[in-house]
Amino acid sequence: MNTTYTYKEQSYSSLYELSEALSKDGIFIPLSIGDEALAELGVTVTHEEEPIESIRARKIMELKRQRDVAEVEPISYNGNSYDYDSQARDRIAAAIIALDVQGDGAKISWTTADNEDAVVTAQDLRMIITAVAVRSNALHTAYRAAKAKVEAAQSKDEIDTISIN
Repeated sequence: MNTTYTYKEQSYSSLYELSEALSKDGIFIPLSIGDEALAELGVTVTHEEEPIESIRARKIMELKRQRDVAEVEPISYNGNSYDYDSQARDRIAAAIIALDVQGDGAKISWTTADNEDAVVTAQDLRMIITAVAVRSNALHTAYRAAKAKVEAAQSKDEIDTISIN
């Protein structure tokens, strides 16, 4: 909800801006002052619904953040959980190259997301990447569907119910 304060034919978009204007006239107000007290000071307070476009844009940004956070969460593979943030991705790529150079059957001890040791091959690490790609595709598909719902929604209450889950 947007609130506008009008004092001496000048509009202010925040109570702080209004308090600065009032202070020039020697009127000092607490920022917790109510609408009735402001009216007694000659201030007109107008409450307007936030434009649906702003609500939609904010929700779409929230959905993107949810998707992006979910994309780097640990991924499960073969009974273990593996980190998949940018540092982990670099380590996995380097390990695949090192294991490939060592030849078939080469293995490495890998620390999992829950701090356990797992012995993995280059193929295991590739399968972790594959699991991440599948998850990423599902997240992007869910995001696009949620975004379409947000764009079609006609009210804030309707938008508030939309998620990528």
